[in-house]
Amino acid sequence: MLKENIIKIYEQSFKDNWELPALSDYNTKLTLSYGDFAQEVAKIHLFFRETGIAKGDKIALIGKNTPQWVVTFIATITYGAVIVPILQEFNPNDAQHIINHSEAKLLFVSNSIWDMLDFDGLKHIRAVISLDDKCLIVQKDDENIAQVTSDLPVLFAKEYPHGFSATDIIYPEIGGDELIEINYTSGTTGFSKGVMLTGNNLCGNVLYGINSQLHRRGTKCVSFLPLAHAYGCAFDMLTPLAVGSHITLLGRIPSPKVLVKAMGEIKPDLVITVPLVLEKIYSKMIVPMISKGMLRWALAVPYLDRRIYDQIRRRLIDAFGGNFEEIIVGGAPFNAEVEEFLYKIKFPFTVGYGMTECAPLVSHTPWREFVLHSSGRVLPGIMECKIISDDPENIPGEICVRGENVMKGYFHNYEATDKVLHEDGWLHTGDMGTMSADGTLFIKGRLKTMLLSANGQNIYPEEIESKLNNMLYVNESLVVEREKRLVALVYPDFDAMDQLGITQDQLPELMEKVKNELNTLVAPYERISAIEIIANEFEKTPKRSIKRFLYK
Repeated sequence: MLKENIIKIYEQSFKDNWELPALSDYNTKLTLSYGDFAQEVAKIHLFFRETGIAKGDKIALIGKNTPQWVVTFIATITYGAVIVPILQEFNPNDAQHIINHSEAKLLFVSNSIWDMLDFDGLKHIRAVISLDDKCLIVQKDDENIAQVTSDLPVLFAKEYPHGFSATDIIYPEIGGDELIEINYTSGTTGFSKGVMLTGNNLCGNVLYGINSQLHRRGTKCVSFLPLAHAYGCAFDMLTPLAVGSHITLLGRIPSPKVLVKAMGEIKPDLVITVPLVLEKIYSKMIVPMISKGMLRWALAVPYLDRRIYDQIRRRLIDAFGGNFEEIIVGGAPFNAEVEEFLYKIKFPFTVGYGMTECAPLVSHTPWREFVLHSSGRVLPGIMECKIISDDPENIPGEICVRGENVMKGYFHNYEATDKVLHEDGWLHTGDMGTMSADGTLFIKGRLKTMLLSANGQNIYPEEIESKLNNMLYVNESLVVEREKRLVALVYPDFDAMDQLGITQDQLPELMEKVKNELNTLVAPYERISAIEIIANEFEKTPKRSIKRFLYK
């Protein structure tokens, strides 16, 4: 059990950093100081109290990253209620199901998302509040929430007759083992599960961020990952707010051009991202540059190649503002070719590993200690890890973790909980990997997607797909087993084809060449027998992971 308490961390941070900027909206230019932020939290606390929200009640939250989204999240957990953040990318039916399944009593939502939901179908919701203008959208017939909303300015003035100050920030005592959040996964299996996270689960992540100095008082960060997802939530919101950092919210993942512009203006001290962002920048900025005739020739010349790589590294660092200590990559498998190139040019990045069930972090290493193709070291003092394998350093096995960050279980789903969380505290992650003697993890793929070759070799489709996705004319791919043969489903890169004047009639011949090239890069037992062309993008989860179960 941790000595620190996540709620008291925020109580102290808001007092200590009262005058510092806390949140800025990049689009509207609105900025809240920590004092402004704490006052907005206090207003929601009063609203909860006057509308009869009790400790442990569930509050649902759907919308893009905005200051009001962050205020609502923090206000809910510091009141003693349970926040249910829902990815805005969930389709309306799934979102509606999650709201009902979580038994949420209030819904805070962006107006554009609310237009797609059905109030009559929300079983437990007493009222819906707009994140856009803080107004009541609708309430059940027997509720007085409209009146409370109308009276709130007067009620707040009575509650704080001398004005709201830092001394008024007093949050309730909430035990570290109490439920504080239900975060619904967007997994590839087709079923969303409500991950029950405690105060300690969030605190373990935040303390690691504080002790590692990922964020510090007065530093800046740019938040563009979904805060409703555990990764962005922990390290683009919870940790910065705990130490007095200034968060600028972009709303959602922007195009590389918009992201580079924002980074240049804000100059963040730390960048939290997913592989897709770096992969896009690599394909759009770097590949065209190093593929040119003269530059390709120069890269083959000793010493000259180093000078060119130094220039590319400098351009990349400048693209992210030029002021950051490191870029942390996580949330999805990293393309091996991109990772190897960035490592070769000594770009300051590192790769972490986690999952929603650990809120999310399991492993991380500072970039100067990063081992290529690893996912960092298991968090010391916070998490334990074991590999179910006769030779954990060399033969992949399922990764199991135990410690402060591990969830309480799945909400109203004892069967799913029992499958992954055992009585001795070990969580079976479903990921396959190896671990070196110093606790460094190397992820191979998912246990559920692993295939077995005819001669007993384990095949990880993700590793083959990583190579295939780097090839010309391939946008994305999925490797499946058909009649004991490996087949690659490929969604072509139609933009690249158009630019090069390639017609669809030429695709079968091109894909045959792609197949032959791929088979020279993989082990004999990983060779694919055929490529099947897919006409449309693969169906994806809100996290943009391919729904593999649809293509088996």
